[in-house]
Amino acid sequence: MKNGSADMVASVLILAGQRAGVVDPLCEAKGVSHKAEISVAGISMLDRVRTALSDANMPTPHISGYSGSDLTEVPSGEGPADSVLLGLEDIDTYPCLVTTCDHALLAPEMVEAFVSGAVAEGTDICVGLATEEVIQAEYPTTKRTYLRFSDYAVSGCNLFYIANEDGLKAIAFWQSVQHLRKNPLKLAKKVGVGIGIKFAAGRLSLGGAFEYAAGRIGITAAPVLIPFAEAAIDVDKPSDLELVEQILADRQ
Repeated sequence: MKNGSADMVASVLILAGQRAGVVDPLCEAKGVSHKAEISVAGISMLDRVRTALSDANMPTPHISGYSGSDLTEVPSGEGPADSVLLGLEDIDTYPCLVTTCDHALLAPEMVEAFVSGAVAEGTDICVGLATEEVIQAEYPTTKRTYLRFSDYAVSGCNLFYIANEDGLKAIAFWQSVQHLRKNPLKLAKKVGVGIGIKFAAGRLSLGGAFEYAAGRIGITAAPVLIPFAEAAIDVDKPSDLELVEQILADRQ
């Protein structure tokens, strides 16, 4: 990362927990208890994430939901939103960059692009996203979940920039609606009937959605579009692992 850019982030949190009572098929197949331990081309996913963050001159991360590393562990909850809230209550240092242990293709340039974009936005919270156009241009066969707006179709990149405590209000809202993450229309209606209708009609822009939702919550928020297809490829299932390992092999 460029000199001085590390000052844009005061703390880092890696989410590495497992959902209670849910057997992860990848962990079962690989004979490990946590995704953080799964080897990707000979290196654990957690170590790949740590290396990318270190190469981007980020602060030493805290970790949530996994005690098998030398990182400082913070409290975790039943899901990602719970874990962010509990973890940042413990860390209490902002701005905080949040990512996940299964972001096996995370690279310093992705971190730089996201953090720089978030700082430029100047909002309480920013969310990293990649457009369908960027992803499909590089990996046309990969299957991602897209939220379709009037200007962009986007997929999440597991990168969040929480500038201050007000940003946690967005996480608390996400905690209340995260069960709808695979149903964009119901999610939009949860924010407001009018905005749900606008989304369904294809008349809601990405920026408009963030502005409306942030206004309802009482904060400021913005998306940051990351120009790297790999930023949206995490390892959730065996096909993801195969794709990531193929990408890494092709690079060599």
